[in-house]
Amino acid sequence: MKKWLLLFCCWLPIIAHGSDVLTLDWLDLVPEKERNQFNQNAMPALDHQGDAAKQSRIGAVRPELNGSTVKIPGFVIPLEGDDKAITEFLLVPYFGACIHVPPPPPNQIIYVKFAKGAPIQQLWDVVYVVGKLQTQHISHEVAEVGYLLEGTALEAYDDM
Repeated sequence: MKKWLLLFCCWLPIIAHGSDVLTLDWLDLVPEKERNQFNQNAMPALDHQGDAAKQSRIGAVRPELNGSTVKIPGFVIPLEGDDKAITEFLLVPYFGACIHVPPPPPNQIIYVKFAKGAPIQQLWDVVYVVGKLQTQHISHEVAEVGYLLEGTALEAYDDM
């Protein structure tokens, strides 16, 4: 019931997946009042003028998503693990984010902890990550992050 109330009240393109999982798009992580900072492709608008660009600190999270079980597609930037599995990574909306400057805003980066380890061979293309989302600020040497996800499953990406 709470999930449907959230969907109805916010008028967002969040799709129910299974009985308890919300399938999110990256723009769903951005509060309505900040969406004008994104271009027509739902990518953060970048300014390539002047000195090296820094990560935008503007990027409020959506507190009503805290504690939700979600499914979101993205690209993986490995942080912790070994040659077989990755246990911690950043999930980002587009290829090369955080590797090329600047990283997306904090509300467009998810710090994923995947306790059972994600097999490396599944992480080079876009993947869906399923897990419990938390609105939690994390300061990492790569970027400031606005969300933490305790990953429970990886799924092949299917844009249908």
